[in-house]
Amino acid sequence: MTWNGNISFWYRQTGVPGRRDPLDGPVDADVCVVGAGFTGLWTAYYLKKADPGLDIVVLEREFAGFGASGRNAGWLSAKIAGSPATYAKERGRQSVLELQRAMNATVDEVIAVAEAEGIDADVVKSGYLSVAHRPAQLPRLRAAHEKSRYWGNEDEVLLSGREVRDRVDVAGALGGVHNPHCARVHPAKLVQGLTRAVAALGVRIHESTPAIRIAPGRVETPFGTVRARSVLRATEGFTTDLHGERRTWLPMNSSMVVTEPLSAAWKAIGWDGHELLSDLTHAYTYAQRTADGRIAIGGRGVPYRFGSRVDQDGRTSPKTVRALRDTLNRLLPATVGARIEHAWSGVLAVPRDWCASVSFDRATGLGWAGGYVGHGVAATNLAGRTLRDLVLERDTELTRLPWTGHRTRAWEPEPARWLGVHGMYAAYRAADRSEAARRTSTAPIAKLADRISGR
Repeated sequence: MTWNGNISFWYRQTGVPGRRDPLDGPVDADVCVVGAGFTGLWTAYYLKKADPGLDIVVLEREFAGFGASGRNAGWLSAKIAGSPATYAKERGRQSVLELQRAMNATVDEVIAVAEAEGIDADVVKSGYLSVAHRPAQLPRLRAAHEKSRYWGNEDEVLLSGREVRDRVDVAGALGGVHNPHCARVHPAKLVQGLTRAVAALGVRIHESTPAIRIAPGRVETPFGTVRARSVLRATEGFTTDLHGERRTWLPMNSSMVVTEPLSAAWKAIGWDGHELLSDLTHAYTYAQRTADGRIAIGGRGVPYRFGSRVDQDGRTSPKTVRALRDTLNRLLPATVGARIEHAWSGVLAVPRDWCASVSFDRATGLGWAGGYVGHGVAATNLAGRTLRDLVLERDTELTRLPWTGHRTRAWEPEPARWLGVHGMYAAYRAADRSEAARRTSTAPIAKLADRISGR
């Protein structure tokens, strides 16, 4: 039997947490954080650590970690959540190098906090592998590697096909890169452990409390208004549901499946280092070897729902489940015959220029962070520390990073938004099919999709 939806496989393992009490009337606070995913929780954690006297309220529509924080692929990665070239155009190359250094340090920061707070999140820091397994992917891999080194990843290593297969026996591997700044984590264990740590500091977390409207000095809910000097929006893919935010960020749908525990197959696959794994297809595939010997693999599935509607239960179409299973079997043939035990989906936030941002307006007391384009497990921690410094009016290295104060234009209205996103991914899938037919260079339709998307 394949479980479908029910939030995610990660919560099937840990159990869905009981909900904290909703707001029961109007309250005052120093800081109100809207959203109890990683961004909101890290922000509350670091603010309370920096100033224990702050009265902080966190509001969450469902339960802490219900969204992407509890459904993602478990990549605690130092990848910059955005385009380095876009940031550099505004602030210069040096600012991007500083952002990359900060992201590298953030991976270790999350691991250190998890250890200090007694959070067992199945952490293994062994980096990530990105693999080219089609001839057309190989020049793209090399170009991406050179760009990556230019933007600060000087310790990223180019691998031959044999060197890739010595780590993970990916069928047809022609080459790859290994970046050491990534760790495997169990998302639900990490976010629920962080939630407990935040609550233990004295932060008030109200679950089952949707925010209807955010304005300077207040957040309106069905159960009363929270009045606070600082109001911080940390709603990521669910931002579209807030009043006036429909076109701010696009909620991109991403899907995952996980196998049954594998046994004899591991001898053929290898993967003893537990590196995170991705490939150079345009449609984007990512995977991890779980602590209990499964493979969890994800991709875009149905990328966008008309009108920016967001996923709730996480239910995934049978077509997407089959596509992910076929991708897994193609990359790792030893998995053929392995049962898919669970499928789920969630939404991530995509700004129009694909660049994350952190911002705080001292005049209004309004701030936000997000738009991580799927690279938020580590970026949320850096964003939380940056919001801490901005709220406390500190001028630090973090507040000078190029994503601080970054702005982008709104997404197009419907139906242009739906047509554009679905057209983009149809083009990427067509490019992948063309390249699978032995093309030796990137399919032109993929370059067209890149221009349309603004990536």
